[in-house]
Amino acid sequence: MGRRRTIDRDKVLDAAEATVSAVGAAGLTIDAVAKAAGITKGGVQYCFGNKDGLIDAMMERWFNEFDSAVAAEVGDEMNPVTAMRAHAEVTARMNTAENARASGMMAALLQREDHMEKNRVWYRGRLDSVDLSTEEGRRARLAFLATEGAFLLRSFGFAEMDDTEWQDIFADIVALVPKENA
Repeated sequence: MGRRRTIDRDKVLDAAEATVSAVGAAGLTIDAVAKAAGITKGGVQYCFGNKDGLIDAMMERWFNEFDSAVAAEVGDEMNPVTAMRAHAEVTARMNTAENARASGMMAALLQREDHMEKNRVWYRGRLDSVDLSTEEGRRARLAFLATEGAFLLRSFGFAEMDDTEWQDIFADIVALVPKENA
């Protein structure tokens, strides 16, 4: 009797992201992911159920990875303002491939309202976390919105930015949020 074959969910998610990067969100199908991962369609369905489950898992992984990077940047000094600054610093370090990965997932999100709602909840949680009655909170919100604006403009190709310009923009954004806050 042979050993039962297991499917590595992360490798399937990697294949799904590669599929979106290669052919766009419209090309994200169970069949395309199965071929890219070297498994059967049933294997993909076993892991994620259907395409929506696959997109949910892609989103969850991306949000978790990003949130973990922000938490690692902040360390023990986590509060809403330092989290906003760290959000900008983590985004500033994203390279072109990471921007493409994230924008591909964003494009996949736009296809269904329930996926958009998860994205809205994530963003609303960030925006609602800062105290807008303080100058520091207002500056943190502005930095967050500038970060996301620059990210989306570059990721979707609305504004071409080389790495030097990208870093220059983020130096300005990060400067909006004080390192130490009261």
